[in-house]
Amino acid sequence: MKGLIQRVRHARVEVNGESVGAIDKGLLLLLGVEAHDNRESADKLLHKVLHYRVFGDDQGRMNLNLQQASGGLLVVSQFTLVADTSRGLRPSFSRGAKPQQAEALYDYFVEQARRQFSPVECGVFAADMQVSLQNDGPVTFLLEV
Repeated sequence: MKGLIQRVRHARVEVNGESVGAIDKGLLLLLGVEAHDNRESADKLLHKVLHYRVFGDDQGRMNLNLQQASGGLLVVSQFTLVADTSRGLRPSFSRGAKPQQAEALYDYFVEQARRQFSPVECGVFAADMQVSLQNDGPVTFLLEV
């Protein structure tokens, strides 16, 4: 399971011109599910996302996690994140989970995130989404478990 986190001043996801999720200061998480992933993978990645220290403390050092910074979490499914780009000029999606497995793990991830943290917003699985954000820093990390 891969998660691309971006520290944002605000982020929003729309489907068909309507907002389906938005946060102010916090993390935008683009979530990719691979074929070998399971609930344990989701739990490990969620722990990492919620506790990763990417927000500045009083000295400006990245010492605060999402909760300590009073931020929000916006989770957006993104199957292209798990593409194999090592060969050629066209991505291969053979590493990605089948849609049914990926959606179940995405839903599980969001459910667990909402049990452990608030606020959590999300996109719509497999929808054509438009994501807008103001990256703060810019600060972006690829988290893998």
